[in-house]
Amino acid sequence: MNNSIYEQTKNAIAELCDAAKLQKGNIVVVGCSSSEVIGSKIGTNSSPDTAKEIFNALYDYLNENGIFLAVQCCEHLNRAIVTERKALPFTETVNVVPQPKAGGSLATKAYSSFEDPIVVEEIKADAGLDIGFTLIGMHLKKVAVPLRLKNNIIGEAIVLAARTRPKFIGGARALYDEEML
Repeated sequence: MNNSIYEQTKNAIAELCDAAKLQKGNIVVVGCSSSEVIGSKIGTNSSPDTAKEIFNALYDYLNENGIFLAVQCCEHLNRAIVTERKALPFTETVNVVPQPKAGGSLATKAYSSFEDPIVVEEIKADAGLDIGFTLIGMHLKKVAVPLRLKNNIIGEAIVLAARTRPKFIGGARALYDEEML
């Protein structure tokens, strides 16, 4: 591993944002197993220190670009989402405070670091990073498009990425905006 966890994460999120052509106000969902990042099996060795590095890289980059971060909790909180209230001002929140063993280390760090954190049951994000097999697909908009990143490893964890695109509607006579593909 040549780069730090922070640098690897920042490279991956920058590549995702570029490939997905994200704009100010878009939302990126991130699921992360800090256990996988440090070389353990998912859910077995939660690492708040590793989560802190990952969160800082994600938040620094996304905040600089006006993009909202949504962090997926682990299965023990039904993969709920922690995000900033201003990302989803009119949504229904749920009452739970993520912890390393019930929510995950990254969700715990997000909840303690966001300016005005909320937890919601679901979100429809514009793009996402899955760090260590956390299954973020349920929180992406309807048409997810897989992306192959060059920066596809953080620590020991495999990184998968996706962007979304609007649905095609119409039929044989319909024309589509090439910029939205």
